[in-house]
This record gives sequence, structure tokens and C-alpha cells, in this order.
Amino acid sequence: MSRQGPDDFVPRSYEVRHRTTYTYTGDVTTCYERGFLRPRETPSQRVVSNVVRISPEPHLVSEHVDHFGNSSFYVEVRSPHEVLEVTKTSVVHVAWPEVDVAALDRWTVASAAEEVARTADPVEVSDHLLPSPLVEVDDAVRAYAALHLAPERPLGEALVGLTHAIFTDFDYRPGTTNVRTTLQELLEGRRGVCQDFTHLALGCLRAAGLPSRYVSGYLETAPPPGKEKLEGADASHAWASVLVPGGSWVDLDPTNDHLADSRYVVTAWGRDFRDVSPLKGVIYTESTTSTLDVGVDVTRLPEL
Repeated sequence: MSRQGPDDFVPRSYEVRHRTTYTYTGDVTTCYERGFLRPRETPSQRVVSNVVRISPEPHLVSEHVDHFGNSSFYVEVRSPHEVLEVTKTSVVHVAWPEVDVAALDRWTVASAAEEVARTADPVEVSDHLLPSPLVEVDDAVRAYAALHLAPERPLGEALVGLTHAIFTDFDYRPGTTNVRTTLQELLEGRRGVCQDFTHLALGCLRAAGLPSRYVSGYLETAPPPGKEKLEGADASHAWASVLVPGGSWVDLDPTNDHLADSRYVVTAWGRDFRDVSPLKGVIYTESTTSTLDVGVDVTRLPEL
């Protein structure tokens, strides 16, 4: 696992700007959109402000809290348009605690699964242990999980090992997968992006009896040495979170081979990507083609 130090867990504040633009070749008469546009309040994250702007002006905007506690927006635009733009600007303060991985080794993978099943909220356990649409636990997933999450392996060592294994066994290759890619296709192709690697981590953890959830959010990135950071060059991100004995969650990022730290901003969590897609919906149109453009900026601010 990549080395992390105390500086990675120093509290930080960020402005996160996420712009989504749909452009169509003809008029869209009506669209209905649902998205997760407000960061979560957590023990490690405080939302200072959140502003959502939609063009054209929507006829209806409502907000509700879903089954997992995420803040969800519902939007209706009932005027003809060829371009829909949704921009979310959030200011958040994050202060992730450093996880004592060695302390988790008091449990094995098997004893941790038994302890969580015995003591945790049964609804929370079933929500994050049963198969979900994009996390099907089949023989291939079980076989990969068995390599890294053996029942008698110390828990902390196993979690670090799984994270590192996915990082080294698979190539990060944008454009080779999509939102419908299955774990079976990922295991065969050995390439994908953060949502694919997160789904595989979830499949392995669930196969071992460890409840785990898909986390959607953002990661502060740095430009290459000597280069300026380009506007819109950041991206949304995804990682896995596993429930451990004692009721806490440990966040694992197999895309980057480390635990979540103060570079991470949480938007929403659920069983898999489908539960927390940043924006999805239905449109009424005779347009035959469309383009999607997404720009994300994660900017560190002076301490709030």
C-alpha cells in the first residue's frame, strides 16, 4: 500500500465545482433528472455551503433523503432546450482520522465477519452484504477474494492486501469499461476505472462476509511536476468502505492503493454505482444523438 503520513490527515477545506453539460442535436421537450448534488455530513466532513445552478430554469426542484441517508435532488425541466447544464459548487471541511490498521489485526477476516454480524444493525448489514445489480458475487469473484481475504488472515493485513492486489493486478484505463460493466468482464479484461475497481473490492469483501459500501465523491489531485493545474481536469471518484468490529467504517481506495485521507470528499454512498450516480434521468426528444461534457475542479482553500 502507498505510504501515507500525518500530513495526509491534516484537516483541509475545499471548494468542489462539478459541471455537467448535455448537448442534443434537437429539442428536448421535457427532462426528469435525479442526482446526488450535495456532499454528505459525516463525522469527518462538514458542509459549509452547497449551491446548485440549472440551465434552463427548472420547473420543479425537490430534495429528499434516500434510504442510505444521502441527499438527493429531483429536477424537472419542461421547456424545450438543446443544452442542459447542471453546476454544483460546494465548500466542505474534511478531517479524516488516521486508521490504526495494525489494531484491526486483533480479528481475523472470519472472526470480524462474525462479530459484525452479531453486533451491527441487521438492516445495515443486509444492505451492504447481499448482492447488488453491479456487484454479483460468483465463483470467479469468490476465487479472487479467497486469494486475499482468507478466513484466518488478520483483518488489517487482509484489507491492505486486497487494496494493493487490485491496484497491481488491474490497469487503470479510461474508456475500456462503462457503467454496465460486470465484475466478470473486469476480471477477464483486467482493466477499468475507479468504479470498476471499487465494485471488485465490494464483491470480494461481501464474499468474505464483510459488509461494504460504494462511496462516491472526489479526490484532490496534483498536476504533473512543473505543470499548472488545468480547469476542469479533476474528476469524480469512487472507493470502497468496509464495516469493521466496533461499528466503524474503513475506507479503501484500490485505484490509488491507500486508505481515504484528507484529500477525499464524500458525496454519497450505497450498494454500488447505480445507487449514487451523480446525475441520471429521462428525456423526451426526437434528437438522435447527444454529447456529455463533465468538468470537475477540487480546489484547496485557506483553513476555515
